[in-house]
Amino acid sequence: MGRITASKKQLVGDPKHGSILASKFINCLMWDGEKSTAQRVFYDALDRIGKKVSDAEPIDVFTQALENVKPNIEVRSKRVGGASYQVPMQVNRTRQQSLAIRWILLAVREKKGRPTSDKLATELLAAYRREGAAMTRRENVHRMAEANKAFAHFAW
Repeated sequence: MGRITASKKQLVGDPKHGSILASKFINCLMWDGEKSTAQRVFYDALDRIGKKVSDAEPIDVFTQALENVKPNIEVRSKRVGGASYQVPMQVNRTRQQSLAIRWILLAVREKKGRPTSDKLATELLAAYRREGAAMTRRENVHRMAEANKAFAHFAW
């Protein structure tokens, strides 16, 4: 991912919708500091969503898609007396958001052969409908946590 910055302090809403979340997403989408390219890709994706969904605003579809992908619980490795246990733990709000963004972008980047805005629109719509690669990843994380419930007493 690169180095971590305290971007929360200096984040301003995106130019079109004034959404801090969209701004954060654009920053995560951006490669090599090319923010205008990232913004163009993001807004193209929202336009595509707007054409496909008539009952909601594209920015709301985006926000809801991220909400749907956020994990409530995850497993963390914890060493107890020479054995490593996968301990299910609650995920805090900022980590939920960054995981959701990361998973959606991973899903987009795994798909090949189409323009990124196209892939992003497809993935966001899928997440909005609670399907797609990012949702599958969330389900797997929840399933892992469920399977390792026996070790929950190791949570610290």
